[in-house]
Amino acid sequence: MTTITLGPDQPFDLDRTLSCGQAFRWEKAEGGWQGVVDGRAIRIRQEGSLLAFAGADAEFVRDYFRLDQDLPAILSSIDRDPAIGAAIRECRGLRLVRQQPWECLVSYLCATNTNIPAVKRRVALMAERYGRSIDGPSGTTYAFPEPEALAAITHSDLRDCKLGYRTDYVCEAAAFVAEHPDWAERVAALPFEEARQALMHFKGIGPKAADCVLLFAFGFLEAFPVDVWIHRIVAEAYLPELVGRSCTPAEYERIRRFAREHFGEYAGYAQEYLYCARGPARRPQ
Repeated sequence: MTTITLGPDQPFDLDRTLSCGQAFRWEKAEGGWQGVVDGRAIRIRQEGSLLAFAGADAEFVRDYFRLDQDLPAILSSIDRDPAIGAAIRECRGLRLVRQQPWECLVSYLCATNTNIPAVKRRVALMAERYGRSIDGPSGTTYAFPEPEALAAITHSDLRDCKLGYRTDYVCEAAAFVAEHPDWAERVAALPFEEARQALMHFKGIGPKAADCVLLFAFGFLEAFPVDVWIHRIVAEAYLPELVGRSCTPAEYERIRRFAREHFGEYAGYAQEYLYCARGPARRPQ
């Protein structure tokens, strides 16, 4: 296995990073993790300051886990109140991963009104049926299917991947991306708010899904996705007048704009740390 020795001044916590709900192709396995990223079947484990992995080179692993980012500086910039301070102390070392835009987009199309295990099942089924096979360190697995592959299959076949009403969303997205292969580069070149609107042109991508895709795949680290857990956390810690209220579109907008103003350009990191410390990701898998 290839190894990377982590610097003492740049913390990294593999378990927290991969268990906090940001990516759907990773599973715990034999003291480490195994997953599929950008057509690579990867096994990785952490022992203190040592990362040992197979299935990808060191440059890819560094880039995917953002080991090039100055995490202490990011955490210092968002550490502005007791609530986020406590989350940073508890979850220090959590990093946002760099996901592939197409897979991330479809994953969050599959994530509406559901839970993480269900999203994982849907994504895994699409990969097994329509992705190319990969010989990896743990045997044969499957890459996420290219947009052309999903655009070529029937609605009924895709619905068999347990997508339900989301089938139409994925079919339409696949057809559009297959026809516009530069879509991701065009979104990435836009200012944040324009990129957000561009993603919401996809049927099935609302404000929360758009913010997730911008944060996890496009590197817009100011994005602040708001789910029921983040709504509850922000209401209790910052905006008490929202306690006990449902997250209407107006309240979603209020929370994300508050977060951007309060936490600054790395509000997305604040979101992940608050979620990791108090959300469902803390519960046993």
